Amino acid sequence: MNMLDKLSAYRSEQKKLHWQGTFAEYLSLVKENPTIAQHSHARIYNMIKHAGVEKEGEKRKYLFFARELYGLDDVIQKLVEEYFQPAAVRLDIRKRLLLLMGPVSGGKSTIVNLLKKGLEAYSQTEEGAVYAIQGCPMNEEPLHLIPDPLRPEFEQELGVTIEGSLCPLCRHRLEAEFDGRIDEMPVHRIVLSEEKRVGIGTFAPSDPKSQDIADLTGSIDFATITQYGSESDPRAYRFDGELNIANRGLMEFQEMLKCDEKFLWNLLSLTQEGNFKAGRFALISADELVVAHTNETEYRNFISNKKNEALHSRIIVMKIPYNLQVSEEERIYAKLIGQSSIKHVHIAPYALRTAAIFSILTRLQESKKQGMDLIKKMYLYDGKEVEGFLEKDVEELKQEAVDEGMFGIDPRYVINRISSALMKEEKNCINALDILRALKDGLDQHPSITRDEKERLLNFIALARREYDQMAKKEVQRAFVYSYEESARVLLDNYLDNVEAYCHGQKVKDPLTGEALPPDEKLMRSIEEQIGVSENAKRSFREEILIRISLYARKGKRFDYNSHERLKEAIEKKLFADLKDVVKITTSSKVPDENHLKKINEVTRRLIDQQGHCPVCANELVRYVGSLLNR
Repeated sequence: MNMLDKLSAYRSEQKKLHWQGTFAEYLSLVKENPTIAQHSHARIYNMIKHAGVEKEGEKRKYLFFARELYGLDDVIQKLVEEYFQPAAVRLDIRKRLLLLMGPVSGGKSTIVNLLKKGLEAYSQTEEGAVYAIQGCPMNEEPLHLIPDPLRPEFEQELGVTIEGSLCPLCRHRLEAEFDGRIDEMPVHRIVLSEEKRVGIGTFAPSDPKSQDIADLTGSIDFATITQYGSESDPRAYRFDGELNIANRGLMEFQEMLKCDEKFLWNLLSLTQEGNFKAGRFALISADELVVAHTNETEYRNFISNKKNEALHSRIIVMKIPYNLQVSEEERIYAKLIGQSSIKHVHIAPYALRTAAIFSILTRLQESKKQGMDLIKKMYLYDGKEVEGFLEKDVEELKQEAVDEGMFGIDPRYVINRISSALMKEEKNCINALDILRALKDGLDQHPSITRDEKERLLNFIALARREYDQMAKKEVQRAFVYSYEESARVLLDNYLDNVEAYCHGQKVKDPLTGEALPPDEKLMRSIEEQIGVSENAKRSFREEILIRISLYARKGKRFDYNSHERLKEAIEKKLFADLKDVVKITTSSKVPDENHLKKINEVTRRLIDQQGHCPVCANELVRYVGSLLNR
């Protein structure tokens, strides 16, 4: 299909969305499918569910957000299940304004933008279809036409709940144009759109001296006063405020807490009663989610002001902290760089990960738990195994640090520094050291960082450098092991045979001579010592391995090299320890002989072909690791 055919197909799909009929015909549609008369909160919740939910125990990942937001699964689950889900079934929480509170560049605006874009797309599906009174400036629900005395009977017949009343203009049209014949009122299908100002609005405060409340509630059209004779005639009023046009969908209230107080007063009745005051009319019904976002400092100032007490109880505050997982932070940076025009620049493996380690460390709180430091905490949060700690410890750590993630370096600063490193001297490849250097240089240019804070951040850069050094050494040493996976498997099998014999009080059969020999204690200890397993703890460690093997066997799975993180680390370190001297000699020779050159070329080839390096960063990595090993 060529481009013109695609445009034609798109136009045809859009035409299918156009439906027009009478109120009588709309009633038939509702009777067939009552969900088309759902209120805004239910529509948003169903939209989120429609995108898919992945369940793992008590945790749920909502795919609607997961494709754009990384590391916030717990926060999103709380947002959906403590706000949108109860609001969808008309519990009192839907009468609250949703306020997203968190540090800058933490994902608040992204959440709102996803909801807005999602509503636009969802309203074009059969599940999310929205119908409105044709010609209504607020695109209101056609069921508002049903008189109050008849509503209980209609609700029972249709299986819906009818809330709200006609806007002033529709009430006037019903009497003046249709002589009260409700069944003849025209209804059409609408598609929510922020650009077309249908069902999605955005209010941003400006200068309090120049901004008018009409931006929220609409205004009188003075040019028509002479024609209609009165300011209270709805035909002389422009229902074009953000609260008007956001009806049936969502209104984003940007920087809400910076607004003049008169703008917030309109939210009191809107949140609690579902209506607001405009012009010389009775209260106007509005069915919309109002979502605002702010930072913690502004929120604290807001709640300390006694004048705002009436609004306090009408707000649901959801904390949106920074991501605290290294692997997810790395994905954030990769996504942002992928959206730029410099994605042709090669970024060495572990470069973004090192930047992510620095970012996460700045966001963590020190723990009082014995034996716990920030590095261990960081790895636990990232789902890694840490000796001496279990999965339940992660939940305890999170409960201990309630404000964790509400401070620290924001992704915007890091991506700015990565951009600086990418553009510096028009390099075609950057590595972790380039990024750490850029992060360090940027601290001097950051006006809000104090001297003490700078020292703290420099310490985190040093810690990130130390973690990168370990990753770099492991990367090069792995490349030196020619049949690494095979060597690791053989060593693992040998270790497991000896562990099984040791735990069961048996002997090991020599594969060459067939002789029955005692378990090789020297071999087992040479591996276990790599990860600090003491003499006293060796039996419990070995028994734990056997338990893991039997658990895998019961599930029909094979225990292999990747089945036990700590044992894998021990096997790697054992292999690397045996090769360390070879690595040092080969990488540090100023004038390597032919044999050394062959090994270096083999290592760089493996780094390029199998581990994602380019020729530039592969050579830089080999030289850097050589210098580390010779220190």
